Amino acid sequence: MSETAQTLEQPTAWSLQQSPRDYVLGHVRAVLPGGILDDARIVVRDGRIVEVGEPAPGTRIDVDGGGLFCLPGLVDVHSDGLERERLPRPGAELPWMFSMMSFEGKLRAAGVTTVFHGASFSDREAAKNQRSVHAAMEMCEAIAAWNERDTDGRLVDHRVLHRLDVRSAAGLDALRRHFDHLVATGQVGPDLPAVISHEDHTPGIGQYADRTFYEQYMAGIRGISMEEARLRVDEVVRERENNVAVREEAMEWLAGRGATGSARIFGHDPESAVEIADLARRGGNVAEFPTTEEAAREARDRGMSVVMGGPNVLRGGSHSGNVSAVELARLGLVTALASDYLPSSLLGAAFTLAADDTMPLHSAVSLITSGPATAVGLSDRGALEPGQRADLVLVGLEHRCPVVRSVLRAQ
Repeated sequence: MSETAQTLEQPTAWSLQQSPRDYVLGHVRAVLPGGILDDARIVVRDGRIVEVGEPAPGTRIDVDGGGLFCLPGLVDVHSDGLERERLPRPGAELPWMFSMMSFEGKLRAAGVTTVFHGASFSDREAAKNQRSVHAAMEMCEAIAAWNERDTDGRLVDHRVLHRLDVRSAAGLDALRRHFDHLVATGQVGPDLPAVISHEDHTPGIGQYADRTFYEQYMAGIRGISMEEARLRVDEVVRERENNVAVREEAMEWLAGRGATGSARIFGHDPESAVEIADLARRGGNVAEFPTTEEAAREARDRGMSVVMGGPNVLRGGSHSGNVSAVELARLGLVTALASDYLPSSLLGAAFTLAADDTMPLHSAVSLITSGPATAVGLSDRGALEPGQRADLVLVGLEHRCPVVRSVLRAQ
């Protein structure tokens, strides 16, 4: 045997630091866009999927999947988990870099390979998470610093969901300056748009259309009576009613960013067809957590993505009395799920929707893979198809619950 032949037959050593760029995965149940292929073989070359199909006689495999489900890497377009990791309890603030590392472990355990962390540009600081303009900027800087490390072996693609409180003058000013910096440094543009979600959490509209839920929330968080909570909510409403002009300025600025294609605009907690129509006029792309069937239906009629929360599915309903994600899914009005605050809810929600016959498993999996990838404009991931990134997740079932066994992320 020639030296060349010997060299060709010798397998290349794999590094535990990162996934291999070339390998063949076999004996998996591949969850494809159109169904599930049992005993599938997936060929990866240079970090991309080049073939998905049935095994041919005599062909070798490098990794035996042992009959596990193989899913595309999960894409989470709205995660507030990092801020909770940094502040696990009031007053117990942890360093950003440690928080990033710690939370990345939870993302990996949940099968998430692409995540958009919610950075809240708001001056309404809350006791439980200390959201503020300053904290939002710190988060953006921490994510940028994390991504500047050597990319070899990077476990998760960390990105930012810029959450703008449209009644916060300080939030709007800070996001404008941050956005201009991203554009000036080439980090944002028509080919790489920022993702901005505009929200108005004034009690009595949106998520807390029934302000009683917000009063109960405040009473529980602050340990005060319901009467005290009602008085404090009254103060919040009066204060925010005085900021209507800020809201109009914010909406006009967002419309400009959407028109240039430098930002994908999410409308957070829309509650009516009128709100969706306004979102469309501003160049909005996504209805994020619509609170009513009317809003979700109008969004789909206009070709928008509709994102609902994984915890909503697992709970069987909204924690604030709004429309059920399961009901919207049954109506075909949901295109994506987000973890909101619990990364493991994504897989759990997808398998729950399949188990209760809301939809087939492959359709449910699309809500946590290709659906969210579409919402944020990422066309290179989210499906087990040739040309896609080889971000692969192997999943088994224990007590009828999905458990991530392995994650292979393309480098």
